[in-house]
Amino acid sequence: MTIEEILAGESKNVEFKENLPEKSIKYMKSVVAFANGTGGKIIFGIADKTREVVGFDNEDVFKKMDAIANAVSDSCEPAIIPDITLQTVEGKTVIVVEVSEGRQRPYYIKALGRDGGVYVRVAGTTRQADEYMVKELLFEGSNRYYDQALCTGLNITAEDIDALCKAMKEQAVKNAHNEEQKASIKDVGRQQLRSWGVLIERDGKDYPSNAFAILTGNGGLHVATQCGVFKGTTKAVFVDRREYTGPLWEQIEEAFQFVLRNIHLGATIVGIYRQDIYEIPPDAIRELIINAMVHRSYLDHGTIQVAVYDNRLEITSPGKLPMGQTMERMKEGYSKIRNEALAHAFAYMNLIEHWGSGIPRIIDKVKAAGLREPEFIGGEVDLRINIYRGQIDTNDAKNDANDAKNDANDAKNDVGSAGNGVNSNENGINGSEALLNKEQKQLEKLLQIIEKKPSATQAYYAEEMGVSKRTVSRMFASLQKNGRLVQNGTTKKAKWTIIR
Repeated sequence: MTIEEILAGESKNVEFKENLPEKSIKYMKSVVAFANGTGGKIIFGIADKTREVVGFDNEDVFKKMDAIANAVSDSCEPAIIPDITLQTVEGKTVIVVEVSEGRQRPYYIKALGRDGGVYVRVAGTTRQADEYMVKELLFEGSNRYYDQALCTGLNITAEDIDALCKAMKEQAVKNAHNEEQKASIKDVGRQQLRSWGVLIERDGKDYPSNAFAILTGNGGLHVATQCGVFKGTTKAVFVDRREYTGPLWEQIEEAFQFVLRNIHLGATIVGIYRQDIYEIPPDAIRELIINAMVHRSYLDHGTIQVAVYDNRLEITSPGKLPMGQTMERMKEGYSKIRNEALAHAFAYMNLIEHWGSGIPRIIDKVKAAGLREPEFIGGEVDLRINIYRGQIDTNDAKNDANDAKNDANDAKNDVGSAGNGVNSNENGINGSEALLNKEQKQLEKLLQIIEKKPSATQAYYAEEMGVSKRTVSRMFASLQKNGRLVQNGTTKKAKWTIIR
């Protein structure tokens, strides 16, 4: 224990005790909490409020060490074996009790029983574990996954299973990166769902696991994603609030589109074309939402929360970090799977690529966009990730932001002047900009036609526009890529939604 560590004070993994309390339960709760968490130290001989090093007399320090060892041995279940050592700090002797992260969870105080004696660490304090947290610790301690457990109360038919298989295949094709990957996608069947743990076979019959209920949005688990836009930097004043339920892949898409609708869309010129650019990279947003879906605790009845503030995008995922996972390891690409069946299903649907690569990739994309590195908060009860809006304060980033803003204003002016019958060439706009204006006007005209008749065919839109069907297809692809147009319904009978 260094003087710097003492000055830093108590934390998630460090607690001070001035003396050895007469009643061991006063510190035994922390011993249990450290074993249920990521481990920690209790330092006896340092005042917790003043951080003054009090120390112990050398004559009775060994008796105190024995008393601590006996108390831990007698009080905790399963057995906890701490590392108890002496250390000299500022010329005084203190006792350091180091408890490692336990594997036989949940640990609890025998006298209080498992119902009332399980403790965890939250924000540097020790508190009794909630009911869901005890269940979470039970699954961790038995090396099982909640999403692979039988979903009681949910009855499914062969048609329900076939519908899930079909929907997952459609998602896999939709999320494929290229034609080669698309062609390699195989049908998913019952045997595959069983091997993942989405189905549980008993006596020749298939039953749904929690993963089946979570994926499909059935089973009464109320898996939802809450999205909100707030004025300012707190939740005091909300502008818009939505809650999405249903299949997980639909929740991902709806939450993603919600964020895109509520962040700024700038633009830049690439060659002679205007390229729309969101202030936060869309790939990073989508990946964060997917990451929250696959790694959250579904034992916790909370919801994933996606909040857009004036200064940041905040995504909160219910549940503590899984056993063995830390913020540092997560940012370095270490993957600790909490929901194994969901992870397999997401990988098949091309929603996740390589284990552990998501968070490092998000960090890289955000930094490459000129934004500050994402902020990771919590991990004890929930995990909150913030991406701050507005580029970091460098000259290049400022210039890029100003250019994007000016381009966006130019686009608005172009559309406005077109309505007023202004001749672009008379205003000194060069040939490239005139071509750009024409393309922008065509896209706006197409959007107006779609708004009037959102379920028509592309052939209809081409006829109304007076252009070829190939041109309309190219325009549709551009609008979808830039988040202006979203397809609902089926491929044969699509209904188009315009994102303003």
